[in-house]
Amino acid sequence: MTTTRTPSAQPAPTEPDEHPLWERPFTLYFTARAVSLLGDAMTPVVVALAVGALYGVSGVGLVLGVWTGTFVLLVLFGGVFADRFGARRMMVAADLVRVLTQGVLAAAFFTGKPPFWLLVAMAALAGAAVAMFLPGVNGMVPLVAREPQRANATLKVADALAHLLGPALAGLLITLTSAGTVYAIDAGTFLLSALCLALIRFDPAVTPSHPAAATGSRTRTGRSLRRELHQGWREFRARTWMWAVILIWMGYGVLVFGPLVPLGSALVGARLGPHAYGLAVSFLGAGTVLGGLLALRLRPVRPLAAGTVAMVLYTALPLCIALGAGLPVLLAGHALGGAAIAFWSVMWATSVQTHTPPAVLNRVTAYEQAGSVSGIALGQMLAGPATALASPDRLLWVSAGACLAGCAALLAIPAVRTLHRTAPRAEP
Repeated sequence: MTTTRTPSAQPAPTEPDEHPLWERPFTLYFTARAVSLLGDAMTPVVVALAVGALYGVSGVGLVLGVWTGTFVLLVLFGGVFADRFGARRMMVAADLVRVLTQGVLAAAFFTGKPPFWLLVAMAALAGAAVAMFLPGVNGMVPLVAREPQRANATLKVADALAHLLGPALAGLLITLTSAGTVYAIDAGTFLLSALCLALIRFDPAVTPSHPAAATGSRTRTGRSLRRELHQGWREFRARTWMWAVILIWMGYGVLVFGPLVPLGSALVGARLGPHAYGLAVSFLGAGTVLGGLLALRLRPVRPLAAGTVAMVLYTALPLCIALGAGLPVLLAGHALGGAAIAFWSVMWATSVQTHTPPAVLNRVTAYEQAGSVSGIALGQMLAGPATALASPDRLLWVSAGACLAGCAALLAIPAVRTLHRTAPRAEP
């Protein structure tokens, strides 16, 4: 059952002490996410630099697009399987698959020039694994923490620190060793993540009353896949604020998020060198740390409206690249963009978790992820061909304008603008 909206409710001053965050389940979950996020943060840089050096901008866009496209095609099934067999079980299995994919890529780069078909095949397999993994990420948070916003903000800080350290480390390792080292480290992070997730034991006082999500019991195997997909779609469609945001986020994916890595890495690398691109992405992580810390302290009554206002600052990121700004302005633009997307992400994740019935949360998460990421896949694949029609800097001007237009559209939708924060879920 969803919680009742209480717009005026404010957390009591003693709430954090009454519900400590760093209990064993959350600590293990945090560790699992932190180490795998560090590896993930290194991957776009190694793809942009190592694959780009071998196969150009179009090669980078295609590898990233295949990864993202496979994810979009399979993530709905990942949501169903997470609700059927348990989010943790699916996440552990997905981590082990990614140990294999990243290990194969490490070996391929260590032994010479990997064939393009291998890069694409491993990207597809890794994308399928992520499709099985990510729907459970949202659903696991209420299982390991009593206060979703604090947990989401803390995880976002870990994500930010990973993006602060990972890209710079990846650039350094590629310079000193090879891309194979980065992929080998990535494989190790997924192995450690799988181990931590497997060790989690849920607290009955925290775990909602949907045992399959927590324990992986097969309570839903008798139900048809089609029926479960339809139920997830019905819950997703019933929330105007949710599908409206996802529609706009699909446009963001095509025009803003998707082209940013292929175009940004090419422009910054050509103007300032590959180290500057790694440093810029690290500053994106630094900004994300600030945005996550801000989300730890602020609990706006209308979280999506507050997140949308913050997203206006994201415009600075594509804009500073399009303008050909020097390194100081480039780093500042990435820091602002990181803070904006981090604050929005915490507001969004908490809204989804607290306004969705626990029994269908993984499936609803899969629908919102499929919609938002599908645009990114298309944007990544079109980035290379689009440069035949306009220069990369002009395309990033379009990205900046689309970002502002999307924010205006979000604030114009009453269901998004007026969505209120819910009180923390009562303990069972």
